[in-house]
Amino acid sequence: MMRGAGAGGRYGMGGLATDQSIRNHELSKGTVRRVLAYGAPFKKLIIVFLTTVVLGSALGVAPALLFKEIIDGGVLGRDVSLIIRLSLVVAGMAVLAALLSVIERWCSARIGEGLILHLRKQLFDHVQRMSVAFFSRSNTGKLVSRLQNDVSGAQQAFTSTLSSAVSNVSTLVLVVITMVALSWQLTLAALILLPIFMIPARAVGKRLAGLTKNRMQQQAEMTATMTERFSVSGALLVQLFGNLDTENERFGAQAADVADSGVKIAMTSRVFMTAMMLVASLATAMFYGFGGVAAAREQITLGTLTALVALLARLYGPLMQVANLRVDVMTALVSFERVFEILDLPHPITDREGAVDVTGPVTVKFRDVWFTYPDAKVASLPSLEPAAALQESAGAPVLRGISFEASPGQTVALVGASGGGKTSITNLIARLYDVDSGAVEVAGTDVRGLRLASLRQCVGYVTQDAHLFHDTIAANLRYAKPEASDQELFAALDQALVGDLVRRLPDGLETVVGERGYRLSGGERQRFAIARLLLKAPPVIVLDEATAHLDSGSEHLVQEALDVARAGRTAIVIAHRLSTVRDADLILVVDGGRVVEQGTHDELIGVGGHYARLHARQFTQ
Repeated sequence: MMRGAGAGGRYGMGGLATDQSIRNHELSKGTVRRVLAYGAPFKKLIIVFLTTVVLGSALGVAPALLFKEIIDGGVLGRDVSLIIRLSLVVAGMAVLAALLSVIERWCSARIGEGLILHLRKQLFDHVQRMSVAFFSRSNTGKLVSRLQNDVSGAQQAFTSTLSSAVSNVSTLVLVVITMVALSWQLTLAALILLPIFMIPARAVGKRLAGLTKNRMQQQAEMTATMTERFSVSGALLVQLFGNLDTENERFGAQAADVADSGVKIAMTSRVFMTAMMLVASLATAMFYGFGGVAAAREQITLGTLTALVALLARLYGPLMQVANLRVDVMTALVSFERVFEILDLPHPITDREGAVDVTGPVTVKFRDVWFTYPDAKVASLPSLEPAAALQESAGAPVLRGISFEASPGQTVALVGASGGGKTSITNLIARLYDVDSGAVEVAGTDVRGLRLASLRQCVGYVTQDAHLFHDTIAANLRYAKPEASDQELFAALDQALVGDLVRRLPDGLETVVGERGYRLSGGERQRFAIARLLLKAPPVIVLDEATAHLDSGSEHLVQEALDVARAGRTAIVIAHRLSTVRDADLILVVDGGRVVEQGTHDELIGVGGHYARLHARQFTQ
């Protein structure tokens, strides 16, 4: 009997470790309706799932009544045939219950994993389409958590929470009805003991909520430390500037905090479970005491007493879980709500009605462009940003009245001090952001009137920190052209002056470049990025400090590759090293978000203004 009573803990602890604030959370309007809509594709499976749960609950109660008949009619009535028949029925029920359990688990897995698959794909697709402003403001860890933890939490609404609710309610109803039919007096006594279960459960639940929340925070901090230190750049920083003993001590302290909180949670749970088992044992003793007296006086039969004690073991667990049911349901719904919070974020950069493809000569033209980076209220969610970011004031325009034109075969260079707005200008060409006023035109059409896929297919970028995925060289190159053959890959690599290097590698194109391409030198990464650009073959190329931080030898090779890339294309080049843009068709000096000077190298030197001073500083040092 003790083991059965202890099963109450199996039902009750899940809801107890939930943050108490969940109880008072107010769901957004329409959340429940949206949640139910996600279950629609699994309607038939859900019906089968719930049917097996209810039947399983009934099969859990029925044996108690059969045991009553076995004892009263078979054992006491000395009817061997009845004992055999009913024992076989009980055995058959056990087999059926086992089969139903397997079916229930299969349905649960199909529903849960199907729901997770759908939600994750929907979230991933939605997030991928967000603007760059969203990614520049959002905390990556928090965002990934939505695709992992919150989606898994949402899954529980249709699996464990739904199963628990139906199973416990149906079991509770069947048990109470059966117990009342057998002896309403003893049933009433059992229900009177309910507060002895519920009061400690609520008290321990609050403590567990606090301990669990604290442990989750400690684990998050420990995980953040590992993530930062285990990345290539973080590991380099620790190796070059950090103190390994200090790092170990710091991590050890964080891990110790997690371990201590784990011990506290384990002991709190164990004390609670021990107390609950003690109460259950006392209840069982009380039942045997009062029930035994009643059986001795022939007020109830011995079989009835045995059935009541067996049913008692199945009473308290469902009662506790039903009491926590609102918390469990709210926890699952809040997870859905957090998922919806992401899905409901609008995509600020989308195809407008009537958008067309890029056609004709691909010129780039800026007409009196003003631009301000969007703030948190527009670009992101408060829950995805650090608290400090939410206090930021509205930004000022970073571009003020920018106008210029670049035609096919021309190179327009953007120069000036850091923070002047050069990269912001290039970000507008592929419509990574939308302008506040004015217009950016590509091929004679405002980029807001072009299809994004077509626009971004005709614009290619190489930045000073060329990003490569932790994958093979071939996979990184084919990101620009998935159907490219190995011959095409090597043609692009040769043009970027890095083909011979790849041929010398033992694994050739199948060489893994490492996280962010850190197995390669800076110059090699740049040339691979240029090869990727050449494979894409866009009519417009943007080179943002593509030779920055390279040694003279690497810079020379990269510059040669860039000259190949620019040939016949509209090129926008950002450079701090003025030697790399001396031959540009047009040089724009950008300062404070404005074009303060423009012209060729010789013209600007002759003016003796900003450009001349920048040139003098670089070549007189």
